[in-house]
Amino acid sequence: MNWRDLLYFSKGERRALTLLLCLIVISWILLLWTDTKRMPVDSQTDAYRMENRPASGERRIITGKDTSGRETNIIRKESGSHPNGTKNTLKGKNSARAGSTSYPTGKKRKAYTPYPRTEKYTAGTLVELNTADTMILKKVPGIGSTFARRIVKYRELLGGFYDVSQLAEVYGIDEERYQTLAPWFIANTLHIRRLEVNTSSAADLRKHPYIDYRQAKAIEQLRKQKSRLSGWENLQLIEEFTNTDKKRLIPYLSFK
Repeated sequence: MNWRDLLYFSKGERRALTLLLCLIVISWILLLWTDTKRMPVDSQTDAYRMENRPASGERRIITGKDTSGRETNIIRKESGSHPNGTKNTLKGKNSARAGSTSYPTGKKRKAYTPYPRTEKYTAGTLVELNTADTMILKKVPGIGSTFARRIVKYRELLGGFYDVSQLAEVYGIDEERYQTLAPWFIANTLHIRRLEVNTSSAADLRKHPYIDYRQAKAIEQLRKQKSRLSGWENLQLIEEFTNTDKKRLIPYLSFK
């Protein structure tokens, strides 16, 4: 076998090779022609961009479409130096006046609705301190949401108010504010919730604002010794309790 046998093609094979070569040549011609046609357009576009580049700090109004399909003006601040070195003194608010602007999202701002003010009680009204909720308390002149919540929270810790003077113990109520608020309230002691001394744990006892950790542990210890406390005569044996403590705690302790 010589090299002529290797390069031998039948008539059909020669036609196929000729067609393939023609297609390759046509493809190259189309590719070169497309690149040659595109180059001047790109050059013109670049030249236009350079000529119309905004100055440093200048705002350009770009027309676009929002999410609803409407045209809108978007003010964008461009960076770069001005060809003649001058600065643009046009303010943003003046640019907005030149053409109507709208929110890109197309949403309208909600109308302002003033928060309704709480009606206050008239002079001479009395509020029961142990049953009033925050809504009732806020109707008392001088009490807002913050003080109403503080009064209710302190009332829950105490188990109820046995005297209006205990309002002065609420955080933030000074002497002047107390003198203003006191005439609006009365305290019904029937609503006081008492602590069961013989069944409450030391942890429960110390939650009360008038009982500290040492006193709660002393009650628990004495209860273990006597198995059951009968009354204040037992607590008087504990040095942690003073006469002032006894006076404050009498309405809140039960020895049943």
